[in-house]
Amino acid sequence: MPGSPAGLPWQAGWLPALSRGRGAARPVPELRLSILSTSIPSTLDRLCHRYPSLLVDAVAEHEPGVRMVAVKNVTVNEEFFQGHFPGTPLMPGVLMIEALTQVATLLVIEREGGSRSRVVLRGVEQAKFRRQVVPGDRLRLEVTLDRERGGIVRARAHADVAGQAVAEAELVLTVTPDPVDVHPMASVHPDARLGEGTTVGPFAVIGPKVVLGRRCQVGASAVIDGDTTIGDDTVIFPSASIGLAPQDLKFRGESTRLEIGHHNIFREFVTIHRGTQGGGGVTSIGDHNLFMAYAHVAHDCHIGSHTIFGNAATLGGHVAVDDYATISAYSGVHQFCRVGRHAFIGGYSVVTKDALPYARTVGNRARMYGLNSIGLIRRGFSVALVGQLKRAFRLLLVSRLSAARALQEIEQDPRLAAPEVAYLVDFIRSSQRGVILRRPGRRTDDAAEDA
Repeated sequence: MPGSPAGLPWQAGWLPALSRGRGAARPVPELRLSILSTSIPSTLDRLCHRYPSLLVDAVAEHEPGVRMVAVKNVTVNEEFFQGHFPGTPLMPGVLMIEALTQVATLLVIEREGGSRSRVVLRGVEQAKFRRQVVPGDRLRLEVTLDRERGGIVRARAHADVAGQAVAEAELVLTVTPDPVDVHPMASVHPDARLGEGTTVGPFAVIGPKVVLGRRCQVGASAVIDGDTTIGDDTVIFPSASIGLAPQDLKFRGESTRLEIGHHNIFREFVTIHRGTQGGGGVTSIGDHNLFMAYAHVAHDCHIGSHTIFGNAATLGGHVAVDDYATISAYSGVHQFCRVGRHAFIGGYSVVTKDALPYARTVGNRARMYGLNSIGLIRRGFSVALVGQLKRAFRLLLVSRLSAARALQEIEQDPRLAAPEVAYLVDFIRSSQRGVILRRPGRRTDDAAEDA
């Protein structure tokens, strides 16, 4: 796939343009498309009060949330030419406005992140028509979002043929969210609160104290219960269990909570338990996390953002996982342990002490295999910063200094002055269970590299 041309502000790939497929006067060439995840016809179904015809053939340019350029190939077989006008077919000006409105709809819906919102054309201001549009013309449709106030979006619209202006107008649009879509076979308590655009699949069960954000998706047979709050754009796959009582013999049904942020994904059979009174009463999860199938988060855990949990990865109670950590498949973290920022826990590992940030920790019982250099570079860490962290890890692991002495050396070395290094030092000093600093023996080196 060729890269985007220099200077273009969107990421695109070469895809065949969409065409109406009926009596096209000439084929539509391939264009640089930017809406790779959205079907133009299905998106335009969210445009209310429109003429029932697709008037956008392809998207040529897209600056997300700002500007979009599309094309419409005007063919002699268009339905509206049959009576407008016999012998002298002309494209009606109202349909030029309709075509521009459809482009505006694509732009607004993409700005909303592909939400289930609907777009209503509220008004057209300062419309001007410069020349006629006839069969064989290729209509270039350009829409730029102007301003938004009180739910009303204004957009500047312009149409031209071969560089000659044919129409322009200011479109006034209203964006209205779709109502909640609950399958008839789902069981949703009347006191549950579901955000706009949320969908609930068949046989799902949602309890009375559940609060779901906007545009959430709850799969078939999923269960959400307890005092549970879930943020916008969260996807819960079939048979997941969210917010149920903790697996703690001390739990006596007291009121505790589960708080989940935005844009999280919970795959099949994931289990997330709410807190206990003795552990603070709250289990919390941040934003943009991925929990693969059968992952488990026990009571009173606190998880940051942008983490990844592999299949059947398991947290005991009271575990803290910082941002960007990865816990691979079938690994377990003992209760009260911590997993540092950008840490990588290898598959089938058993973590019984705090896992250092930025490090690779693998094994049963887990050992530390040095800095996770490849992962940090993928996350955008600079070469210089990775070098600073490598030096800090050498002092901790191979300098033969005690941990306390190595920390002093790190703090006193001006070459290691960086917030990430300071976080590493603070993580070790604040540990209650101790940290994993022991390196593997020679016999396990090869196995660790394979992991």
